[in-house]
Amino acid sequence: MSQLPRPQGHHSITPSFVVPNSAKVIDFMLTAFDAQVVDRFDGPNGSVMHAEVMVGDSVVMLGDCPPGTAPMPAVLSYYVADGPTVDATYARALAAGATTVTAPKDQFYGYRSACLTDCGGNRWTICAVIEIVSPEEMQQRKAALMAGPSA
Repeated sequence: MSQLPRPQGHHSITPSFVVPNSAKVIDFMLTAFDAQVVDRFDGPNGSVMHAEVMVGDSVVMLGDCPPGTAPMPAVLSYYVADGPTVDATYARALAAGATTVTAPKDQFYGYRSACLTDCGGNRWTICAVIEIVSPEEMQQRKAALMAGPSA
């Protein structure tokens, strides 16, 4: 018997989180990340029993916390095309209600990234590869960063 294919956007590991107010987190993802709802099963009183949202080429599964269970937020990295897109996505995420953890910045390892938290407590790192850095160069940059500014 041959293996059936996974649904589009489901990779070997598909992230998932369970947080209060999942409907608001879905709205946040739609606004901040140009996401699309793939599937959504609502429960009583506007709760979300299960939803699947496509962000870029990947599905994120989410839902509200079932009664008597603790929230299980996630830490997610969202890769975008380039540095300017990091900045634009960061600005959209702030406008959609996220709070800043770190503002957009070029990193020693060749990425530009920013980190935010959404209303469900999920942490999102928006990042793009802006240069390919060799392991040797990365070590040199890291050492210089750790040493601090020159006197």
